[in-house]
Amino acid sequence: MSEIGSTPFSAEEIASEGIKPEEYQEIVNRLGRHPNKAELGMFGVMWSEHCCYKNSRPLLSQFPTTGERVLVGPGENAGVVDLGNGLQLAFKIESHNHPSAVEPFQGAATGVGGILRDIFTMGARPIAILNSLRFGNLEDAKTRRIFQGVVEGISHYGNCIGVPTVAGEIYFDRAYSGNPLVNAMALGLMETNEIVRSGASGIGNPVLYVGSTTGRDGMGGASFASSELTDNSMDDRPAVQVGDPFLEKSLVEACLEAFKTGAVVAAQDMGAAGLTCSTSEMADKGGVGIELDLDLIPAREPGMTPYEYLLSESQERMLFVAQKGREQELIDIFHKWELQAVVAGSVIAEPVVRILYQGEIAAEVTATALADDTPIYHRELLTEPPAYAKEAAQWTTDSLPGCDYQGIDVQGTYKTWNEILLQLLDTPTIASKQWVYRQYDHQVQNNTILLPGGADAAVIRIRPINAKLEDCTIGVAATTDCNPRYVYLDPYEGAKAAVAEAARNLSCVGAEPLAITDNLNFGSPEKPVGYWQLANACKGIADACRELSTPVTGGNVSLYNETVDSEGNPQPIYPTPVIGMVGLVPDLTKICGQSWTKEGDVIYLLGNSNYVLGGSEYLAAVHETVAGKPPIVDFELEKSVQNACRYGIRQGWIQSAHDLAEGGLAVTLAEACIGNSLGATVNISVSESQRLDEVLFGEVASQIIVSVSPKRINSWETYLDNQLGNCWSKIGVVSQPRSALKILTNDNLSLINVKIIELAITWSQAIENRLVF
Repeated sequence: MSEIGSTPFSAEEIASEGIKPEEYQEIVNRLGRHPNKAELGMFGVMWSEHCCYKNSRPLLSQFPTTGERVLVGPGENAGVVDLGNGLQLAFKIESHNHPSAVEPFQGAATGVGGILRDIFTMGARPIAILNSLRFGNLEDAKTRRIFQGVVEGISHYGNCIGVPTVAGEIYFDRAYSGNPLVNAMALGLMETNEIVRSGASGIGNPVLYVGSTTGRDGMGGASFASSELTDNSMDDRPAVQVGDPFLEKSLVEACLEAFKTGAVVAAQDMGAAGLTCSTSEMADKGGVGIELDLDLIPAREPGMTPYEYLLSESQERMLFVAQKGREQELIDIFHKWELQAVVAGSVIAEPVVRILYQGEIAAEVTATALADDTPIYHRELLTEPPAYAKEAAQWTTDSLPGCDYQGIDVQGTYKTWNEILLQLLDTPTIASKQWVYRQYDHQVQNNTILLPGGADAAVIRIRPINAKLEDCTIGVAATTDCNPRYVYLDPYEGAKAAVAEAARNLSCVGAEPLAITDNLNFGSPEKPVGYWQLANACKGIADACRELSTPVTGGNVSLYNETVDSEGNPQPIYPTPVIGMVGLVPDLTKICGQSWTKEGDVIYLLGNSNYVLGGSEYLAAVHETVAGKPPIVDFELEKSVQNACRYGIRQGWIQSAHDLAEGGLAVTLAEACIGNSLGATVNISVSESQRLDEVLFGEVASQIIVSVSPKRINSWETYLDNQLGNCWSKIGVVSQPRSALKILTNDNLSLINVKIIELAITWSQAIENRLVF
């Protein structure tokens, strides 16, 4: 063991911990000496981007974080919002991108386990899991391996622990070929009388280690997550944790039982940076210190060093501060659930993290130096968009071939609009994700009201403990959203669009948007373009959240999502700020899905028809072009359209609602047809300035397609006149089962006429067909 005040480390040793030379000098200045090996490792993980947000913290400060329903905002393990009637919802999203790239199954599985711990650490019982995933092209064998492994890992952990995976989103693009994104979100209903916080308090109070044993798995995971992936990243597989969902199920029950005793003063999940993170953050938040004896930590591997104990990210572990004299009461609870539970330290007055090992001090660092007073980089922002964005913005539809009522020439081959619609439905990003969600148990706990694939957002019944099923009328809706192509082309507008679409998806099931949790997946902030993307996206999120009154309660930052190719050239992902949003459903009998429900219902379009092809799936998939300006959100219209949709659902007028997204109007109508095999005949207006492909496949913000019973159209249309003015139109009618989707112009020229069975087969088999080789 290195002694306190050891000799300097070499440049290679410093770099291996992810520490920059100037940061090492700052460590020496703060300690008044050189760190030892354990201390260097502690600083390495705690000063990583993953833990301290040294490049992003100045940008995050602009987010709105308070609101009348926000009970806990950023800074705790999860955010908490008030649902009324004494009900409180905890929710959070986090990433496990790099671990999933090198070990897809365990990377994704432990991502689920980690986000669930963030929820029940607050005193909430997990009730739902969502995910947001990004992969490369499915024609690539490596992508297929990663994709299948990630889905299997999510399925394994969620199914085994008994928490339903209810919703998510998946994009496929070459930009993610070397660096997939695996973001996991979880929701939980508070069971304790008081929200459990993480700040330690009470000098002399015992510190309890509970849960699983500590091993060498997950070593340096936080630092691994804060660096680019290279050809040598497979050598970092020991940085990937190994999870045990059955043990975590016991940990959930034990923790909730322990919290209800009132004997737990503070609690912290041991996620990224393990013991280092939990001790330093608990001490710093409480303004106290923690002394921990590593000899008392239950280990599953012999001969572990202080460095290994402190940096291990073994899963299913927690750290508690207990009321003095009641520690045995808590230990007995964990032993009943066959879990480890020991007093491993105590709260001390001196605000340091002091680590003991074999009777000596193995490490001693001021808590705030690890958890709060960390390096912050205020980087210079580009004064104008980078070259790629400028060039993309110059793109116009003039560069596309002309089109007529039958179709368009695509790279020398004439394709009908029918063929192009089927091609888009066969695109993995748009196609059915049933191959994925059928592997998830989305009905465990018996509270999932709207199932995956059936609506724009999931809806979960909120059932307080001991409540009868028939007594439960309140629900929550949840979704994850982000169109990364929009953000790539215009980070500010693309991020605004992500927040708006998340809210729109909640409104489409009748829910009132409440708050968000975000996962900022970006490339290197040390490069001017990467920082420009991150800074502008953060500004877009902040502005959109203020407009929609959806404060940010917490989230995760995942930077350095880049692959370094064999020639040393960085290949960053598309900037992907995923928005996880929750909403309140006041009456579970007043919700709807995305599919037509009855023949003869009238179809309406809410919002304007300012369709654009810039950044569209049609432009990328059909014409192999990523360019143009993405749709721009008009927030006054956005709020009016969402209010109208929610009101119509709650009045019982609207039978189905589906927002227009990737693939445009034609794809949205096709998806509404497929769910219940009902056809539709639709007439659309095409102005002289619009191209036919713009109207059929162009994309736009603030537009929703709804169906209404003929008996309700008078009340509905009167309401629309008052609420939306001229920003709505009656466009068609739902036709008989197993018929066709027919899209015509106002002068009855046929543009699209495809049987529902053909749409359904193409859409439902697209992903599975690509996995059979």
